[in-house]
Amino acid sequence: MEENSKEVLVQVKNLKKYFPILRGVLRRQVGAVQAVDSITFDIFRGETLGLVGESGCGKSTAGRAILQLLKPTEGQVFFEDQELTNLSKAEMRKVRRDMQIIFQDPFASLNPRMTLGSIIGEPLQIHNIGDADSRKERVKELLELVGLNPYYINRYPHEFSGGQRQRIGIARALATNPSFIVADEPISALDVSIQAQVVNLLDDLKEELNLTYLFIAHDLSMVRYISDRVAVMYLGRIVELSDESTVFNKPLHPYTQALLSAIPIPDPVLEEKRHRTILEGDVPSPADPPSGCRFHPRCRYATEICEEVDPEYRDMGNGSGEHWVACHHAEDFM
Repeated sequence: MEENSKEVLVQVKNLKKYFPILRGVLRRQVGAVQAVDSITFDIFRGETLGLVGESGCGKSTAGRAILQLLKPTEGQVFFEDQELTNLSKAEMRKVRRDMQIIFQDPFASLNPRMTLGSIIGEPLQIHNIGDADSRKERVKELLELVGLNPYYINRYPHEFSGGQRQRIGIARALATNPSFIVADEPISALDVSIQAQVVNLLDDLKEELNLTYLFIAHDLSMVRYISDRVAVMYLGRIVELSDESTVFNKPLHPYTQALLSAIPIPDPVLEEKRHRTILEGDVPSPADPPSGCRFHPRCRYATEICEEVDPEYRDMGNGSGEHWVACHHAEDFM
């Protein structure tokens, strides 16, 4: 199926999330942290869109702003053609049945005083789904679905390993039978040996339950494995977006190229021969981003226009809408 013929489930338009910087006795605003700054993209029904970038670039903030867990400063988010940013709390609660999140830290995201039955069944209770008996049966079904014994229903989170806790978090996210899930770095807190199991579980659940994911991560190898398309984020902006194959094989943004060059190759001969792109300097502060292209202070290809003019986020896929890049010199890498 061609990309432009797919059904758009989530549409993000010029989304911004700024956090005010307050100082003084009167707590006056003297600036703002531009965590997410004018990002635009679509997520198609049934796909996994990977969102990658360095720590602190605004990935998790973007995911939470899309779900309205953080109120956006500006911009619009459409879910199944319904605009979310203007909804009241009561109206948003109805939509939340179809939009859920898997949190990053399985040790902090589960209430240690609640049993698995209470944790996983809580969304059902909040949304008034079923009675007590049917909720209990649903919780057992969900535990089986994520590979846990349904008889664990009366146990507490401290009795489980990190990988098992993340499975509990996944079960909780699935409780209301959502169509869209934001997976906020769901494997970064887990042992490497467990990460593949959780990613495979998410991939299997996607096929079985017709789910759509926004998969947030900084592990590019995992993103390549699970994602249909990949969006690369730098300092609050999307700098490149295309299908997985194009981003990993024909990147057109210098930042994407630098990220990919950092992926280790499990072959000592090839690893020694390949060219590494080492980024100089530190990531600028989102409270005081550079003028022009935000990446120009660390870019080896930067010219005068990069320092002065913010690059247009443009389609480099011959008008197909399949490869979006924000770089003045993208043509040089084609």
